Amino acid sequence: MASDNYEAIIGLEVHTHLATRAKLFCGCSTAFGAPPNQNICPVCAGMPGTLPVLNRGAVELALRVGLAMSCEIAFESVFARKSYFYPDLPKGYQITQYELPLCRGGRVELPPDREGRSRTVRLTRIHLEEDAGKNIHTGGASLVDLNRAGVPLLEIVSEPDLRTAQEAGAYLRELREILRYTGASDGRMEEGSLRCDVNVSVRPAGSEQYGVKVEIKNLNSFRFVERAIEYEVGRQIEALAAGATLTQETRLWDAGRSVTRPMRSKEFADDYRYFPEPDLPPLVVAPAWVAQVRAKMPELPAERRTRFTRELGLGPYEAGVLTQQRELADYFEALAAQVTNRRSAANWVMTEVLRFANESNKPLAEAVSPAVEAAALLRMVEAQQISLNAAKTAFAALCAGWQKGEHKSATDLVAELGLTQVSDEAEIAAACDRLLASESVKVAEYRAGRDKLFGFFVGQVMKAMGGRANPKVVNQVLRRKLQS
Repeated sequence: MASDNYEAIIGLEVHTHLATRAKLFCGCSTAFGAPPNQNICPVCAGMPGTLPVLNRGAVELALRVGLAMSCEIAFESVFARKSYFYPDLPKGYQITQYELPLCRGGRVELPPDREGRSRTVRLTRIHLEEDAGKNIHTGGASLVDLNRAGVPLLEIVSEPDLRTAQEAGAYLRELREILRYTGASDGRMEEGSLRCDVNVSVRPAGSEQYGVKVEIKNLNSFRFVERAIEYEVGRQIEALAAGATLTQETRLWDAGRSVTRPMRSKEFADDYRYFPEPDLPPLVVAPAWVAQVRAKMPELPAERRTRFTRELGLGPYEAGVLTQQRELADYFEALAAQVTNRRSAANWVMTEVLRFANESNKPLAEAVSPAVEAAALLRMVEAQQISLNAAKTAFAALCAGWQKGEHKSATDLVAELGLTQVSDEAEIAAACDRLLASESVKVAEYRAGRDKLFGFFVGQVMKAMGGRANPKVVNQVLRRKLQS
């Protein structure tokens, strides 16, 4: 497959649930996980004669996202009806925005990769719409759950600026973090609150003309997005290289077989018979409201990365990892403010804190003990009161207790576990003497030139003293005794 002769053109349409307690046009709950068809009413169930009432909170969250992504905010936008038939769409149409969306243009700055390269992905538009319900196929029957019908959705449409599956994954991760930093969405792909449709085409390298676009629907994990793009790009290149003609279509990702498969021919805008929603007036957003939302905007991931590198002396990679989650960045800042070595704080968060958070599969605040306790451990390491390994042991015990609701202090736990570091030279010298006396053969070999045995001696002394000996003092005492 001569992939070097072709270029992939990739654009993403991301749909995210907004973090409101009520649906977009009624007061029904948006809570995830309720029994089927419990969070519904005549409005979101599409009963005749019902009228929608717009949720102001959803509009404000949409404004936050638009401002975070440098969009042009439309002070007047219009809702439209998008007509199509599907069992989970009870009205026979979806209320969305079409010609006059709330947010136009915009961009997403991708974090630098390991080589320091960054990308800007342009946006076409961001608009509000309602979600459909959910079809459930089980036991030979097809059932419909309307709990999700009417949940507020934000659709974020990118320009076709992406060229690889990896860039698409980086764009999605950055987008999710912006949504989380602004409080607009929890971004939980496993619950369907963040979904992605991918538009993929290929063209000969150097060509300015776009190829035939294929849409891949409803991908619900970053890994599936990347794998689906890689497969589809390869499929299209093979077809073109063989002289086949591609058709514009919608395809589904088959995760079991790791392939895309045809779903239907691609619809065009005219197929949906868009027209202005007669039951809703134009959405008028006052400039003063936009100014209020802008004034309350939090620091965003890109801004925080820049500050971490400029003010805290971190490298681009470290800053990128630490700002992937707002909670993680907050934890790091709280820790770094209480220790002298900010880089050691960064390394601690990227290794120990992230490890326990990932292993527990819980939110950060529930998975690890507070930053004040981690800071206490690092200060003990700096003061040579405990070793780094002892600090890791203590932190593991702190986190295990925290997850059970046991809130011990780092100082108490270090004492309880007997982890205080021994720096007394006489005590360490005695342990070294005992070891060297029991290993006379290896001592002779070391003195005859087997320098690598030194690590063995250090390890044995540390083991004999329960890992509590100060490694620096152990090294000094051993070298002196082995040279005498």
